[in-house]
Amino acid sequence: MTDAVHDRLSRNLASGALTLALADIAEEAGRVILPFWRSDMAVQTKADESPVTLADQKAEALILQLLEGLYPGVQAVAEEQSEAQGKPDAAADWFWLIDPLDGTRGFVKGGEAFTVNIALVHQGAVVAGVVSAPATGLTWRSDAGSCREGKGASRRRFGEAWQPIRVRDRPREGLALLSHSVSDAEAERLAARHGCTRWQGTDSSLKFCLIAEGRFDAYPRSGPISEWDTAAGQAVLEAAGGRVLAENGQPLAYGKPGFVNGPFVAIGG
Repeated sequence: MTDAVHDRLSRNLASGALTLALADIAEEAGRVILPFWRSDMAVQTKADESPVTLADQKAEALILQLLEGLYPGVQAVAEEQSEAQGKPDAAADWFWLIDPLDGTRGFVKGGEAFTVNIALVHQGAVVAGVVSAPATGLTWRSDAGSCREGKGASRRRFGEAWQPIRVRDRPREGLALLSHSVSDAEAERLAARHGCTRWQGTDSSLKFCLIAEGRFDAYPRSGPISEWDTAAGQAVLEAAGGRVLAENGQPLAYGKPGFVNGPFVAIGG
């Protein structure tokens, strides 16, 4: 990455122009994905037994092309590229984390809770991110400056104006979001551990966004998950006043060996 690209990246992060551009890219990727949704598409199985479709691959190729056009030379760590070519040995000072179609299992079944995730990481900390949900026509983004500064997050319906969002104060009976991959007993245990008396299952990075807009209170995760699954959602939630904490109580960091997260909890107010 040249000094000129670095300066433009920093300026656009500070002004909010970065995530405005990322939102457009994520929504364009969504338009690539939608024709494959609820269609008779072929599904392949990757080495980790997770599914992948042509929608994942085409959306990722578009995202990588557009990001390279805007900010040439910035390292990109993207799910399908990493699966096909291997993950980088180390993370650069600045790098993108990309999941072109988060929630592929639900997508294949015809569900609506799948997302496009694009995040920017600087020195191990996620600083900006966008999550777009093509099926429902909604996009969330961190606003101007690093999301760690908590300057605000926004949501828009495709083609409409951005509206500010904020986490809610924790109610007396908190409501948790859990992955569909956990058992009911494990979900109840995790929810109760984080002060929630009720829980609901959903797919993808939508969990972070629903907490960010004040509809839920916590998303605990006990099992491993890839960094590209969480980075964009973490950016939105932190910008909206929430937190995503690793087991050591520190904000979830990025560029770890294998680009894999351990247990964490995402929480609102």
